[in-house]
Parts: sequence; structure tokens; C-alpha cells
Amino acid sequence: MNQNIDSKIFEGSCLCQAVKYRIESSPKAFYFCHCQQCRKLTGSAMATNIQLEIADINWLSGEDKINRFDHPGDRMFSKVFCKTCGSALPYVNENKTALVIPAGSLDSDLDIAPEVNIFWEDKASWYESGVNARCCEGFDE
Repeated sequence: MNQNIDSKIFEGSCLCQAVKYRIESSPKAFYFCHCQQCRKLTGSAMATNIQLEIADINWLSGEDKINRFDHPGDRMFSKVFCKTCGSALPYVNENKTALVIPAGSLDSDLDIAPEVNIFWEDKASWYESGVNARCCEGFDE
């Protein structure tokens, strides 16, 4: 995000509600990442992340249920997740330049929107056709 944005409060949790968090920080970027690593980490077409200024994560509950995977190699990326349900959770990146919140872990609506698709050339071959597919309110019967 190129504009200067004031600090915001972000609250979220994992799917099983064992882990809950609260963060107060200023957003730096909100993006969809289509790289192969993010697709593998999420099991989806992309990762949807909010990058914030470094701040403390206030773990409201379940801090003992958190696990972290740091991928070895030149390209540093991580995944922090609930040991019980596997849901992605916020983390400070390995080089300690940003705090990353998986947007799907938030418990409330956002007043900011994704602004860029990164690693677009790496996108799943089926991504664009999926975006244009028929929409249903529940399971398609």
C-alpha cells in the first residue's frame, strides 16, 4: 500500500477456535500471491496475505498450539499454523521485515482491499476459468 495508513486492529483465529490473536499495526500491502510455494502452502490457487509493519502478535489463546514451518533454501517463506486444525496464522517473516497475516484467518471484514496479484506468471492454469465459473450460495446440486 503506497499511501500512509494509520494503525489498525486485526483480530482473528484458527478454524477450531483454539488459537486467537490480536494485532495493532499499519498495513504495508495486501496481495494475492500465485507462486508455486504459496499454492502448495495453502492448497489453493493463491495465498491472500496482508503485510504489516512489524508489531507484536498478542496471542489471546492457544499459543501452545502454534507450529511454524520455515522452508529451507534461497527463497525464504514460512507458514505458521494451528497444530489442531492446520489453519494458517500470522507470523513475522524470516528476515524480520514484515508481519504477515493470512487474510482468511481474520474474524471480521476488512476496510482495505487486495491491491496486487504477485507472481502472476506462476498462477494455476485453472485459476482464471475458476474466477469466471458459475456462483452458488452453497454446494452445487
